[in-house]
Amino acid sequence: MNDLSPLYMLMSEIGTFTDCALITEDTNRRYFTGMKSSAGTLVVFSDAAYLIIDGRYIEKARKTVTCCEVIQQRKIYEQIAELIEQHEVVKVSIDASHTTVSELNVLKSKLGTEIDSSDELADTIRAIRAVKRGEEIEAMISAQRIAEKGFEHMLSFIKAGRTEKEIQLELDFFMLSNGAEALSFDTIALTGKNTSMPHGVPGDTVVKSGDFVLMDFGAVYQGYHSDMTRTVCVGEPTDEMRSVYDTVLKAQLAGIEAVKEGMKASELDAVARKIISEAGYGDYFSHSLGHGVGMEIHEVPYASPSSDEILEADMVVTVEPGIYLPDRFGVRIEDFVVVREDGCFNMTNAPKELIVL
Repeated sequence: MNDLSPLYMLMSEIGTFTDCALITEDTNRRYFTGMKSSAGTLVVFSDAAYLIIDGRYIEKARKTVTCCEVIQQRKIYEQIAELIEQHEVVKVSIDASHTTVSELNVLKSKLGTEIDSSDELADTIRAIRAVKRGEEIEAMISAQRIAEKGFEHMLSFIKAGRTEKEIQLELDFFMLSNGAEALSFDTIALTGKNTSMPHGVPGDTVVKSGDFVLMDFGAVYQGYHSDMTRTVCVGEPTDEMRSVYDTVLKAQLAGIEAVKEGMKASELDAVARKIISEAGYGDYFSHSLGHGVGMEIHEVPYASPSSDEILEADMVVTVEPGIYLPDRFGVRIEDFVVVREDGCFNMTNAPKELIVL
């Protein structure tokens, strides 16, 4: 984003929060500075910030990072300590979710100030990242369009005799060749009985006529992920396969229809889960309905039966119900949506009525 104002605001408004935030995790550092790198330390005070980064990235950082002062890394702990002294800091907060015990001990010995290793900074950053800005949503839409082109391409590639691995590699290559910065995650491409495993690993199983093919995949564009799942059939499905597919689709459409600002994430999960349970498949919907997406493929909010999180406007959440009949077949359909005051905006345009190839 190249913007630290959300963090500045929270640090200045809540005096007991912290005097200084140390951000070292790659994704969080990119989120605030807009620059991708494998190393660097972002030192944030309530009214100033500094990116300390080594010689591999210093030229790029000086050209692209405008939200803070860029300093070339020499002796990192001495440099941080000097900034702490300059800003008269009493307490330094670290991102406990990404800091090892060993790193914490080094910071305590080198900085000579109170180190807050609670979850407060991590929770604050998660809350900031959960509510998406316009440019973030646009980046995810761009990522999704790349994935959708991939799905369209796969409809002419998938046929009896292809292996799961061949389908995975073809889809990956297409997305990477058509604008994806990276893949959102290891693409899932399963067929036949393997579709009953929600996160199965593609292998040498061959597609046969009458089989479902389930693909869960996404592209990354400007650091932001997309996420979608589609299940298609090669040859005519059985009546039971159609019935299960229709049940999942009904649950998915109801979930999307239910999304709105102010509802509990657990309530969203319940909308889709109720439909699947009433159809007799409640024991075969084995995961949460959805999760947030952004610069990481799994972010808050989490739409699970136990979640107390409240959906806020401009949060992003997937809606991905599934039914998985062990050693037989499975179906999952997934879109991802932006929460609005009175509903949602679905960023996914791909068809989801059952496609028979």
